[in-house]
Amino acid sequence: MSGWSCALLGHCSVSVVGQSGTLISYMNFSLRISLDLSAAQTVQLQALQQVFAEVCNALAPTVQATRVWNRVALHHLAYRELRARFPALGSQMVCNAIYAVSRTSRIVFQHPDSPFTLQRLGAAPLPLMQFAADSPVYFDRHTLSLKNGLLSLYTLEGRMRFEQALRPEDEALFHAHKLREMVLSGNAQAGYALTLWLQDMGAAAEAEEEGRSAPQRRPRGAKLTGPPPLAPSSIPDGATGVTGAAGAAGVDAAAASAMPADVSGGVLPDFVKVQPLQ
Repeated sequence: MSGWSCALLGHCSVSVVGQSGTLISYMNFSLRISLDLSAAQTVQLQALQQVFAEVCNALAPTVQATRVWNRVALHHLAYRELRARFPALGSQMVCNAIYAVSRTSRIVFQHPDSPFTLQRLGAAPLPLMQFAADSPVYFDRHTLSLKNGLLSLYTLEGRMRFEQALRPEDEALFHAHKLREMVLSGNAQAGYALTLWLQDMGAAAEAEEEGRSAPQRRPRGAKLTGPPPLAPSSIPDGATGVTGAAGAAGVDAAAASAMPADVSGGVLPDFVKVQPLQ
């Protein structure tokens, strides 16, 4: 059985953090939702997380073999095969897994501080990325919704719903701002949380038109801190990797400087292992 009929109700707490800084990152907000889960709900999210990681690991050899990690290009290369191989995950979540591999590849192979950046590897074979079973799961507006204080997200067994202790002004951020990313992180032992990255595109466009930095406005309840890292999805998505042994796609200096260190004590995400070819 799937859909709303099998949904489980839960509770969660919400915190909002705002960011200010350069124009490109102005009025980025991270809405963090801590999930208070039952044992059954934890099992459901863990199962989703594991299958999502399996799809990422099934796609990683394609990146290694083709030197392609542009999201659209990867979709054309692998979507149908992945959809057929993992029918339980659903079409949109397969697309989100492709995005996750593309996003991680950009950090591993394009970040100037990565030991596996193309500038260091040159024509050498790419290493293989291996995603941990508790890697982050990426959602979108098709697989996660928030309305009237009720959070609904996709699982392998149907929609899971949570009753929110969410103020109307906090929920308004979700509906009024451009969604950059929605990420489920954590594990069964430490618990799970959702982080929603939102951007006020209207404020940024207005500031750009006026040729000045955007004013320091903030929604009620949000904190402004600066200068912030860029939102995760601002990492450039234009590179397709190296098309031949001598042809490097490369990353220009401006794009490279826009890539944030993504994790714990370094550049490489802590949920992925990178295995060089022997």
